[in-house]
Amino acid sequence: MEILLSPPLAFLLYIPLVLIIERFGKVLAGPENPSPVKESAYGSGEAAPSTAAAPGYRPFFLIAFFFAILHLGMLVLGTGEFSASILPFLLGLILALVALLLG
Repeated sequence: MEILLSPPLAFLLYIPLVLIIERFGKVLAGPENPSPVKESAYGSGEAAPSTAAAPGYRPFFLIAFFFAILHLGMLVLGTGEFSASILPFLLGLILALVALLLG
């Protein structure tokens, strides 16, 4: 039975299974009835906004860099031993985080 868990054989078994399930789902769904209402954007009864919803990626990258520096810095500090030699690294980590917070 362990042979069924090998990736190539599992792939060859699961692809037909997924296709059968997908075809069965199409039969259960019934015929399509396209209409302009179904194609339009839904805005909870309001007209769809014409401007971009997100101001850009800058706020995302600031948060992403903050967590990347924080997590990788703590990983490096956690894998080393606690001594006075980590203080410059810890100070640099704190300064980088403060610089990201202040923008």
